[in-house]
Amino acid sequence: MSAALIETSLVRLGETGATALAGALIGLLFGFFAHRSRFCLRSAVIEFARGTREGKLTVWLFTFASAVLLTQAFVVAGWLDVSQARQLSARGSLSGAAVGGAMFGVGMILARGCSSRLLVLAAQGNLRALLSGLVFAVTAQSALNGLLSPLRLAISGWWTVEGGHARDVLALTGLGHVGGLAFGGLWLAAALVWARRQQVRFWGWFGAIGVGVTVALAWLTTFHIAHAAFDTMPPVQSLSFTGPAADMLMLVLSPPGQPLKFDLGLVPGVFLGAFVSALLWKELRLEGFQGGQAMRRYIVGALLMGFGGMLAGGCAVGAGVSGAAVFTLTSFVTLATIWAAAVLTDRLLDRPRESAAAGASPALPGPDLQPSYARP
Repeated sequence: MSAALIETSLVRLGETGATALAGALIGLLFGFFAHRSRFCLRSAVIEFARGTREGKLTVWLFTFASAVLLTQAFVVAGWLDVSQARQLSARGSLSGAAVGGAMFGVGMILARGCSSRLLVLAAQGNLRALLSGLVFAVTAQSALNGLLSPLRLAISGWWTVEGGHARDVLALTGLGHVGGLAFGGLWLAAALVWARRQQVRFWGWFGAIGVGVTVALAWLTTFHIAHAAFDTMPPVQSLSFTGPAADMLMLVLSPPGQPLKFDLGLVPGVFLGAFVSALLWKELRLEGFQGGQAMRRYIVGALLMGFGGMLAGGCAVGAGVSGAAVFTLTSFVTLATIWAAAVLTDRLLDRPRESAAAGASPALPGPDLQPSYARP
């Protein structure tokens, strides 16, 4: 959103309305591009762990690199200041990032998708993802202010870190934002090399870049809304799905008249964007569970992701892409433990089971496998 459009929106809609509208529009783009590119951290981790070449890791690399590169470019150009973002300015928890990231990684494998992926799949008619998303939202809200909140606070208090430079990787390493820009450029070069080797198709790389761009646009838009606001200062933030899922749950359950904000526009925007993509490409279809055992797996995975994401202060997108784009120390810890726990869970749980099933009968596609974007 341009500065003039932001000011006009603030005058006509008010600060809360303009912020929610920005969330909805950016969410719409995210949902569309995430659906078209099959953006999914779980798929990228499994491809990496198993050494296959299906283009899913390349999709994630394009998203990560474009988010980092464009966000840091905005900062270097003087258009964006993220120093007051919660991920950098507030006190953080390294223990919460490590434990929560590990729980999220395990849950992501069990639920066959991270929180953002569940929302995208639900929009095309996947009832497994819909139920898992509801369980995720309830658990996240419980971890924030409910029954699980004392446990979250206890784990978070084990090892904390002050806000400011202590949470800023660029400040800690002395690289600065130009170094952050170079870091993003290196990952983009790696993504381009992998895309060429795997012959990733158009919507794979283009859609993935679109997802990364929405992360940077969210940072830029919320920053300018905060500085153009007349009274209150809305938080400078980007895309995440743990807190927004909990907020949407409370919006539905609370009396009408709750104040709007960026997160409350984001979730329905992502759902609508993914739905439009599925509709245009004729991919809308209802899918359910295949037995009670599968349902238990999804529910346990959603529980782990809901608590883990709230404990870590971000999900696969919130910490793994948005937080990493501004070089938050806790976000990189979360991203590393998500990867490590997901790889370990796949190796110990899914690979032995799939090997046993392949030996007993011809291999069948998993329940939520999506088409690869690597050419055969």
